Amino acid sequence: MAELKDNSRKRISKPLKDNEGISRREALKTIGVMSAGISFLKIPENEICPPAFNAGLRPDALRQDPILAEAISQLEYLTPAKKFIVQRRGNPVLPELPEELLPSIGLSQETWRLEIISDPESDSELGNPFTIENNNALTWSGLMKMAEKHAVSYLHVLSCTNAPKPYGMGLWEGVPLREVLWQTKPGRNIRRIRFSGYHNNDPKQIFQSSLPINRVLEEIPGELPVILAYKLNGQYFSHANGGPVRLFVPGFYGNRSIKWLQKIVLTNNHQANDTYADWNNDVESPVKTCAKFIKVPAEVRTKQMFAFTGMAQVGLLGLSKVQYCIMPADEPPDANDPYLALADWRDAMILPPPANWGSDLPGGKLPGNLMQIDSKTGKLVSWPLPNTIVHWAASAKIDIPGKYDLRCRTIDANGTAQPMPRPFGRSGVNAIEAAKITANS
Repeated sequence: MAELKDNSRKRISKPLKDNEGISRREALKTIGVMSAGISFLKIPENEICPPAFNAGLRPDALRQDPILAEAISQLEYLTPAKKFIVQRRGNPVLPELPEELLPSIGLSQETWRLEIISDPESDSELGNPFTIENNNALTWSGLMKMAEKHAVSYLHVLSCTNAPKPYGMGLWEGVPLREVLWQTKPGRNIRRIRFSGYHNNDPKQIFQSSLPINRVLEEIPGELPVILAYKLNGQYFSHANGGPVRLFVPGFYGNRSIKWLQKIVLTNNHQANDTYADWNNDVESPVKTCAKFIKVPAEVRTKQMFAFTGMAQVGLLGLSKVQYCIMPADEPPDANDPYLALADWRDAMILPPPANWGSDLPGGKLPGNLMQIDSKTGKLVSWPLPNTIVHWAASAKIDIPGKYDLRCRTIDANGTAQPMPRPFGRSGVNAIEAAKITANS
């Protein structure tokens, strides 16, 4: 199937209904769907942004649209740690284990231990394996000692491969895993690294993931490191969020970022042993770019402007636009246009970096050691940041009473419209989202 390019400026000749002699664009104008005339909000001059976000923008757009300003004021960039979505997995349910049990199973800061060993079924060489038996497993105090020198932090979205929306947008802090691995003196015949966490001491409940060893030991310029994470939004992890220590693998969906981390195995076996792969998922899939709604009014008054907001997940292919379209709810789908390439898409407003990043952070300010801040300028290296989110907003009005479908999509940095180029399931949810609106006179 051919890629869907950004065709939002293209004239549409397809009729809305078979018995109508007007185009879809003309029909939408007839029923009174009007854009707010706002493309993007001007980025403050003190932020570093791609040129596309500074061209042809209206610096007074927000001030002139109080309805839009009110909707935007309710957005919070970082998800509070207590509001992250948590998978209820295990029997008993792992995130809900009683606090008094945690020390006895190695899930308190005082009792946590991380073993790093070679695979007994391969010929991998490890000169100094970390084991509980040898009394040299990595402890919480040992990790905190390493953090004094090696701690890093970065912004990253946490999404599940098969969930309709992200679990949360967070600020993650930890020690690059490679700093720990080198202390185990890895030698020959190591091609892959495997991770597992606490699983109720039941082999049938084990949840594990893996990576090529090179992804742990090195990053291309600008890439974020795999870390042993211990803080979310500046706070030590709760048990529900994977504490005391979880793995965090940037650039991928959350199934690789193992919670309650307790064991790492280095192997010469090149094959992935990921639990999620066994469940018929693509564990190699990078994060996809896609748009979601946050707040849409269920009912609006005809001839009156209304605002709606959303977020865009910025994946591997970046982000150039967020768009929306409004269509009659009873309009039959076109079998030859499954992804609505011919719809009358309008540009939404992509919001700049927030002045207040979230209620979890003191004063809403980002820490100075954030990897995505340029050390020379003290400003973000780019916006949007890869593997994070941006908020977006738009306003419109409908003149004719009735039921409508409001949809949103992204255009990535290659000019490809969501859900292309990878519309397949089990590799990240990126279907075009729709919200229902009823317009009353």
